[in-house]
Amino acid sequence: MSNPASGPAPALSLDDSGPPKPAPAPAPAPTYVYAIGRIEPRFPSLSVEREYAQVVARLDTAGQTDGQIMRRVLRDRENRYLARQMCWVFAVQGLPTYLVSIRDPADLDLLIDAVRENPAPTDVDVIIGLLGPLAPPEVCEGLVLPIAVADQVYSFERLELIDALPVPERADHEGFRHSAAEVLDRIMQLADNSGATDEHRALNYMAVRYQPIYARTAQQHQDQSSLVAVEVRPSRLSGAEKIVDVVLSFRSRSTDLTEQFFVRINVTGEFPFVLTGLQPFFER
Repeated sequence: MSNPASGPAPALSLDDSGPPKPAPAPAPAPTYVYAIGRIEPRFPSLSVEREYAQVVARLDTAGQTDGQIMRRVLRDRENRYLARQMCWVFAVQGLPTYLVSIRDPADLDLLIDAVRENPAPTDVDVIIGLLGPLAPPEVCEGLVLPIAVADQVYSFERLELIDALPVPERADHEGFRHSAAEVLDRIMQLADNSGATDEHRALNYMAVRYQPIYARTAQQHQDQSSLVAVEVRPSRLSGAEKIVDVVLSFRSRSTDLTEQFFVRINVTGEFPFVLTGLQPFFER
C-alpha cells in the first residue's frame, strides 16, 4: 500500500531511455574564391567622400590625375583611417562581383597597391579567400554583393605576367608572347567566371600559376594548330578530395584533327595545386 505522504511518483527521464536525439547538422563546407578581375575603391558614404575631399584640398595636386591623387592619399600613413573606411569592389569583366574584405588588417596595403596611378584596361588583380554572405546595403552605398574575405591579393599588369613566363628553348619570343596572351584572355573571358566554383578556381589558378600551358600553346601554334576549347571536367579520381581535369583542345589548321592535353588539379582547399602535370588527354 502506497504512502500518501510520499507524493506523486517522479516523471521518467528521457535522457537515456527516450528516443535518440537528432545529431547536430554539420557545418556547411566553405566556398572558396580564386578570382581574376579588378579592385577599385569606392566611397561607402557621403561622409567619407567629404572627408576625402578635405584631405585632397590640403594637397598640391597640380597636374595630377584623379587616380594619382587617390593612390597618393590612401598610401599616406596619416590617411590610413580613410583606406580602412573605403569600400573595395572587385569587378569581373567590368561587372561588380564582390566586396573585398581582408582577413588580416595588416594586409591593407595589398588593397591599396591595387589602386593604380594610371589605370589601364590590362590591369589585373587576383583575390584568393573565402566567400562570405551578402553585404547589407549600408556597407557600400546600396551596393549589395557577396563579401569575399581575402587571404591573398596580388596585382599585376597583363604584360608583366606574360613577360615573366620563361620562353621555351627554340621558341620564337614574340610568337610565345602572342600565344600566352591568347590563353590568358581565353580563360579570363569565359562566361560567368567569378572564381567561386571549383571549375573556375582551377582555371584561374592555372592561368596565373602554371606556365606549361603557355609553352604547350606556343608549341601547338608552331605546329599550325589553334586553341579551340578550354574545358574543366570532374576527374575520375575525385572522392574525398575534389579533383578536376582542365582539358585544352587544339585543332590542326591543315588536317582538322583535334589534339587534347590536360592538367589534373586538386581544388579541395583554398589553394589549388597541380596533381598531374600537362600530358596528352584521350577520351574514354
